[in-house]
Amino acid sequence: MTGSNTPSTDPAPIKACTVSRDVQNFDLLIEDMESILGESWGDLGFDEAQAFLSQDDADTLEFIALAVDEVDEDDLSQLTAIITAAKSRGVKVILIAEDVTPASLHQLLRSGADEFVPYPLPEGELNGAVLRLRRPAGPTTADAGTVAADTSGVKLRGGGDGVIIAVQSMAGGAGGSTLAVNLAWELVNTGKTKPPRVCLLDLGLQFGSVATYLDLERRDAVVELLSNVENMDGDSFGQALSVFEEKLHVLTSPADILPLDLLGPDEIQKIINIAREHFDFVVIDMPPSFVQWSETILNAAQVYFAVIELDMRSAQNVIRLKRALQSEDLPFDKVRFVLNRGPKFTDLQGKSRAKRMAESLGISIDLHLADGGRAVTEACDHGIPLASHAAKNPLRKDIAKLAQSLHDIGRSDAEAA
Repeated sequence: MTGSNTPSTDPAPIKACTVSRDVQNFDLLIEDMESILGESWGDLGFDEAQAFLSQDDADTLEFIALAVDEVDEDDLSQLTAIITAAKSRGVKVILIAEDVTPASLHQLLRSGADEFVPYPLPEGELNGAVLRLRRPAGPTTADAGTVAADTSGVKLRGGGDGVIIAVQSMAGGAGGSTLAVNLAWELVNTGKTKPPRVCLLDLGLQFGSVATYLDLERRDAVVELLSNVENMDGDSFGQALSVFEEKLHVLTSPADILPLDLLGPDEIQKIINIAREHFDFVVIDMPPSFVQWSETILNAAQVYFAVIELDMRSAQNVIRLKRALQSEDLPFDKVRFVLNRGPKFTDLQGKSRAKRMAESLGISIDLHLADGGRAVTEACDHGIPLASHAAKNPLRKDIAKLAQSLHDIGRSDAEAA
């Protein structure tokens, strides 16, 4: 009944309505609504929707599909009012968006939308969203790594108390993301009898590269999750995760550039809490910039690796970091400095430079990583860890030793507890 303006005029019982400026702009939505509901749906304009949702007849609706594009961003207040009116009637809201900026999408999801589906509609996505809305509420559990019923995410096992490991580059190209990705992969492969559950979080909301390094798809579910963190639980978190080689769970960065202030300290803390509840190790690839929630991760992390190189850029940025953290009484002593592309065993001059650098900065360089050479770039371009591309690479060996050490420490702490 796509031509009707008032759903009550159709003799068939109306279970849902599309709400849009012009539903003819969303022809795929029309096809999917007919496929799912037959004739038991109607379509409304924005003004009509607000009027209808104020009537008692709206109580019979199961959901509305609010379809918007970039033209509608000028009327965000009206769109949020429609969502609020629907929620007040107990009507579910599926948000369908085409070319909408992340900031607007974030605002609409925060207003109370229950599901988000991008437009053009991927095959079966609208039907999957409707099925999730109809699913009875209640916690479900499954082993970590088990594919969920809709195969769009994973079901997670709770009861964990994961170790938080943050990694941040102190200068562009220092190798922080390379360390984070390969450390997470080495961790998930430690422990022959009982491998640890490992989650890798890419919080580089603008230019995060973990998805590229592991050849993973950047899924729309990530934007949906990050835009509605306050309503996140273990199930929704699992739906946003991708799985690499059936072992490593990854929250990739979004497909689009998002503002760094999209998340606040409270949202980041909730993400950390959910992740550590379901995993033994949580490796966080930090953005290159310090933001308002960097302090949250610094305080939550058991280990905070700052990756540097033997150059003036790294030295100057370490001074800035040290000054900033100490001026705010933040735990600078928690930061562990990692020298990437460190001098070889026989490079006495290089070792002397590294020692002088540490002394002049008043820091301790706790870990030296070998120069992995061209194989590192090749592994990243192929979307596979170093262990799979060049198992005997000296950098891979150093990271494997680090992972084993962290695993042993975590296991001994767990046994002591």
